Amino acid sequence: MKIIILGAGQVGSTVAESLVSEANDITMVDIDPLRLTLLQDRLDLRTVVGNASHPSVLVNAGAHDADMVLAVTEHDETNLVACKLAATLFNTPTKIARIRSTEYSAYPEIFSAKNFCVDFAISPEQILTEYIEKLIEFPEALQVLDFASGKVSLVAVRALKGGSLVGQQLQELRKHVPNVDSRVAAIFRRDRPIIPEGDTVIEAEDEVFFIAATKDIRIVMRELRKMDNPVKHVMIAGGGRIGRRLGATLEKDYRVKIIERNHQACERLASELSDALILHGDVTDETLLEDENIAEMDMFCALTNDDENNIMSALLAKRMGAHKVIALINRSAYVDLVQSSGIDIAISPAQVTIGSLLAYVRHGDVAAVHSLRRGAAEALELVAHGDAKSSNVVGRRIDEIKLPKGATIGAIVRGLPKLEEWFGENPSLEQSQVAHENSAIKVIIAHHDTIIESEDHVILFVINRKMIREVERLFQVNVGFL
Repeated sequence: MKIIILGAGQVGSTVAESLVSEANDITMVDIDPLRLTLLQDRLDLRTVVGNASHPSVLVNAGAHDADMVLAVTEHDETNLVACKLAATLFNTPTKIARIRSTEYSAYPEIFSAKNFCVDFAISPEQILTEYIEKLIEFPEALQVLDFASGKVSLVAVRALKGGSLVGQQLQELRKHVPNVDSRVAAIFRRDRPIIPEGDTVIEAEDEVFFIAATKDIRIVMRELRKMDNPVKHVMIAGGGRIGRRLGATLEKDYRVKIIERNHQACERLASELSDALILHGDVTDETLLEDENIAEMDMFCALTNDDENNIMSALLAKRMGAHKVIALINRSAYVDLVQSSGIDIAISPAQVTIGSLLAYVRHGDVAAVHSLRRGAAEALELVAHGDAKSSNVVGRRIDEIKLPKGATIGAIVRGLPKLEEWFGENPSLEQSQVAHENSAIKVIIAHHDTIIESEDHVILFVINRKMIREVERLFQVNVGFL
């Protein structure tokens, strides 16, 4: 696939690294030649220096025969104009735009074919906000990822000494929770993947990924580790785009404090948020943290635009008694370094966001993609099409499907409605909810004798991204299928 990526920032660079490794033809466009030089030194891609919203620059990038334009610069207006030009001048099949401002996302008609011709708009800030919100809702988890419109969740937890299943075989899981069906998709032990079998023994400190119906995930978690007390007090360091969104999302259900060093930003936060307490100060000020009872905080979220401030404030908060700390870290090299330094969860914004983009690039009908373990592994939601003659998976038992070693089918969701058939393109949230409420949706945890049917949403865990292409090929129907 020939793809033009507009913007060589964190999001663009991470996407490029992922797509280049999958044998795509990538051209990167940015106004900063140094960024492009550094990127070209380590990746096999073509670069073009220039403004992404200029037609001549798009021509130089090869837009005349591109399959996709990913407009992920830091400026919404540039991304919108680039998509419009790609559609009008070059008839590019797929246009994706990064949109940061809620001013645009509040009016979806802006993205229609009559206006800016954006096929898919993504908001990294909103994706991050929802990601962190899940971690606050489930404080025991390292990751909580939704599939099939929220019907199924993939959860990563650290197995702790004292958990009911620690020291026992996986096949004991059903005995411990007889009324709940779940499946362990993968185990990482000392950063090495273990393909789970019935006789695999869970050890303390294992990172366990399990799949279950969303309504059942707390029950399964309880078997792997002692449950934390529900989060009540949250402190957010940084009142920027992400901190402000998270504060607005949490303030009705939690006691929220936001620390922001910019006085004008504090005033804006105070005018926009009604229940959160806004504090003007430095997030690394030990006296301020102590005065604001940091030791009583169930969750401390360091979300400033500065990696060093996030790392230092999170470490300081943890040392001063905060129960759990999360740090947002843009530089991927820092993420692995700080993960074991006392910071409970280090979040890479680019890795959290990339799944939303990869879902549109993958071959076959991919409903969702989530990047796991800083991009080393992936979880995918693929839709099975065809019949037993035209498909390699439909009409077959799971133990008959030739999955590559290290790929695991965790769950199947059957009966999900095709929203575009009900409401046309870009159905609203209300329409989506109505469709799901009126559909007979079944969540089936995968076992060896489970048979996949046409239109099933199949959720897979892949421990090595090199297997992705092989998995995708399995789900592609034969050429003769209509």
